[in-house]
Amino acid sequence: MSLRLSSVILVLSLAATLHAEEKRPGIFSRLFAKKDAPSSPAPQIPPAPSIPHRSYFSDPKLLALIDSALKSNFDLKIALQRIEASRANLIAARGALRPTVDGVAGYSRRKFGDYTMDGAGNSGTPIYRSEGLTVPRDLPDYLIGFQATWELDLWGKLRSQRDAAATRLLASDEARRWVQTTLIADLATAYYELVALDAQLTTLADTKRIQNEALEALKAQKQAGAANQLAVEQFQAQLLDLDSQKLEVQQTIVETEGSISMLLGEQRRNIPRSSDLATASLPSLASKVPATYLANRPDIRAAELEVAASKADVAAAKAQFYPSLSLTGLLGLQAFRPELILNSHSATYNAAGSLIAPLINRAAIKAQFKEASATQLEALYSYQQSLVNGYVEVNNQLSLLRLLEQARALKKQQVELLTTSISTASDLFKNGRATYLESLTAQQAALDARLGLLDVKKRQLQTSVALYKALGGGA
Repeated sequence: MSLRLSSVILVLSLAATLHAEEKRPGIFSRLFAKKDAPSSPAPQIPPAPSIPHRSYFSDPKLLALIDSALKSNFDLKIALQRIEASRANLIAARGALRPTVDGVAGYSRRKFGDYTMDGAGNSGTPIYRSEGLTVPRDLPDYLIGFQATWELDLWGKLRSQRDAAATRLLASDEARRWVQTTLIADLATAYYELVALDAQLTTLADTKRIQNEALEALKAQKQAGAANQLAVEQFQAQLLDLDSQKLEVQQTIVETEGSISMLLGEQRRNIPRSSDLATASLPSLASKVPATYLANRPDIRAAELEVAASKADVAAAKAQFYPSLSLTGLLGLQAFRPELILNSHSATYNAAGSLIAPLINRAAIKAQFKEASATQLEALYSYQQSLVNGYVEVNNQLSLLRLLEQARALKKQQVELLTTSISTASDLFKNGRATYLESLTAQQAALDARLGLLDVKKRQLQTSVALYKALGGGA
């Protein structure tokens, strides 16, 4: 199925019916079904077709740079650490579902007031199983044991938090893939810019050689009285302009090499690249792109996962309104003397359960629920926007590729005609049938046309890179 705007409009129309989505099938019914029920496990998005960069790009020097960037780029390293942070959040969310057991060791000393029930009642009371000993006024207390706490997930709050964390882990991995795709696209774009700049230097050098030959012929005509000093100065000024353009191109090369070094994550000089832009092959791709490729875009997949995560956040926030049941317990040994702590009669335990329900001043809970609901809608709108952006970007790049191919054919014909005109103008000038201005104009027009042809070829390559990115790329 080809990528069509109608498919995007269909998805958007489904999204617009969010409030009635419980009765409708489809992707959003999966994401928003039964808001009162605990959220389902995090969705596992099936793999979609990808475009491996090794099959899309054929330049071996570019592929070597991409391999180096994938190992050393700092943005990619940062994305990997974000995945580790998301994984840690998932571990913490899973741990909240299980009981917590802590080791306890403590010491306390207390004295009851004489005019209290404990102080008056315990005064002179014999200690159990200890002859001649009474309860002291200052009572020490030693305790070792284990303490457990467990919040029962009655309403799915903890499970929803776990699902949200698991879904965001998947989204962070999609974000890493998007960083990788963007890195490859940026590197390839800068690489082709560098190759085009080298081609510009070659074109300027060829033009300068031709104009030097014309200048020498003009000087000979001046000595013979067939030309004047004005013509010589015009040609010399044109040569200086070529030198100025060369310096600008060289500075741009330095800046582009610096940009590539930043993408590589290391300082490099003399970035290796192909020597001929004209022979650089364009990646081949069908004029009609399957819609499944658009679904492979990591930013779109990440946006869909964020919708699912925000749905789990809403379920967790809603569960805050319901009572929570917590169980606590203690098992250990307790005595008023250290030497008695290991005695079997020192065993102690307690178990308790508490049911807590918010009744008054629930403003904070309501605010959390409203925030989660707003974030859910924000995620939904972001998902819709990413779908539209993806379609527009792919459609634009495909259209631009077709137009650039036509422009390149026209530019090529123009270069051939103007290159021929240089020889024609030179012959006419030598025979006195054309002025030096006509010869100079022919050379300048040919230079502009050759530089224009190089620019069209560069734009073709860079547009192919942009299409690779728009389709989501691949490892």
